[in-house]
Amino acid sequence: MDGLESRVIVVGAGLGGLSSAVELSRRGIDVTVVERAEKVGGKMRELLVDGRGIDSGPTVLTMRWVFDQLFADAGASLDEAVSIQPMEVLARHGWSSGARLDLFADEERTADAIGHFASAEDARGYRRFAEHTRKIFEIVRGPFIAEARPTVTSLVRSLGWRGLGGIGSVDFHRTMWRALGDFFRDPRLRQLFGRYATYYGSSPFSAPATLNLIAHVERSGVWTVEGGMYRLAEAVAELAQKKGATIRCGEEVAEILVREGRARGVRLASGEVLEADAVITNSDVWAVTDGHFGPSVARAVKAPSKSQRSLSALTWSMVAEADGFPLSRHSVFFSDDYRAEFNDLCRLRRLPREPTVYICAQDRRSDASGDVDAALEGAAERLFVLVCAPAREDGGRSEARVESESSGEIERCEAATFRALRRCGLNLRRDPARERRTTPDDFSRMFPATGGAIYGAATHGWTASLRRPGARSKVEGLYLAGGSVHPGAGVPMVTLSGRFAATALVEDLASTASSRRTVTPGGTSTRSATTASLG
Repeated sequence: MDGLESRVIVVGAGLGGLSSAVELSRRGIDVTVVERAEKVGGKMRELLVDGRGIDSGPTVLTMRWVFDQLFADAGASLDEAVSIQPMEVLARHGWSSGARLDLFADEERTADAIGHFASAEDARGYRRFAEHTRKIFEIVRGPFIAEARPTVTSLVRSLGWRGLGGIGSVDFHRTMWRALGDFFRDPRLRQLFGRYATYYGSSPFSAPATLNLIAHVERSGVWTVEGGMYRLAEAVAELAQKKGATIRCGEEVAEILVREGRARGVRLASGEVLEADAVITNSDVWAVTDGHFGPSVARAVKAPSKSQRSLSALTWSMVAEADGFPLSRHSVFFSDDYRAEFNDLCRLRRLPREPTVYICAQDRRSDASGDVDAALEGAAERLFVLVCAPAREDGGRSEARVESESSGEIERCEAATFRALRRCGLNLRRDPARERRTTPDDFSRMFPATGGAIYGAATHGWTASLRRPGARSKVEGLYLAGGSVHPGAGVPMVTLSGRFAATALVEDLASTASSRRTVTPGGTSTRSATTASLG
């Protein structure tokens, strides 16, 4: 039922909240988005360094169909809103031995590169891996990714005649690392493809092999956004405003108001009250359960244990000169001891002694032949450097003591990070005046109750994905969006979560409106629902 005369507050202007606002406002619903930061985007953020904007959050755009559909359903065009270009070189990978390997959007080019890098057997293994991950994605796209609240039962039902036996084909029963051993003999290739687990803040030694589908998602297309990924966040915000939504930045929500068992608006830190018929919170679910939005909603959702928090990150946004290693747009430099790195991160919960380092060289481009523009060698360019870090553990120690203890560890990790780059042949000429560092403590402050975890709960164990909360909470009129709820972390997934929340809200408002209009004898209400088109 479009055009419902209702008012909705969306808490948080990350992509989940912004996509909710687009979905609701295009239906004629009065939407106000309230964001505590000074700018929209949430974790999709841009930092100004030496007068230049640097993407300092997500740097990869995949599954562009999610955004094509979001814009099309709102009567707009993604291509008219932002300029995006497909990448031929998906990423360049380096090791301290001096070895290098590029992955390409073209499957056969990648297979040939792997054959030269490792062996003909590994090239054949890659082709089998590509087919295997393609099948996993095809199976889970409908019943999981595009389903608002998937369950084992719904997944089995979607498999039809294959039933329970077909579930095994999504490879949930073993870890990514173990599965990769079936396709690649060269341990460096297991390192490379196991890295995709970190896209969900997880370890390849614990994440289910289903997550190998991320390799297929990247192979299906990676795009760059002209001007940086942050332009995408701005474009979605502009679309929401064009459809009638109001966005208020620099306003913090102190409490979600509940009256007669239903969310009825929010109270801002300033004391101002915004009344509403429903509320969507695009925050981490731990922010709800920890009472950041008041005691009335603290039991609205069952959050995972904080011991299950995903990885955080230690990052540097910088303008620097680089030479010695021909950086691609996306480059990864692997540690010499991969298992020790994840033992540090996930078991010992400390910064890795030998980190794997990711660099997004944001001024670099790849042409159709895959050759990287080398004109920037030795020139000042924008770089975003990232290593994985554990989320902070909550405990009885004071904030000051925790930061004091972590400071020395951060300095040691920073030294190890740039040593690792030098071992791989990359020389960076750094200037502290042209750098901004972000630590897990910083992420914790920016995103309350997360402990710095960037991806919600880690995807460890075969049921982890199914344990994420859905869009509806236990409080009527309160809905959930963001990377800590279904379908999970990552730019397209968070965007889908926002649409799921908006769809659930519209269904419930339509049902409530219908029940007010039509009451059967005995007081039983009839139901009506409207579902957003998600493909």
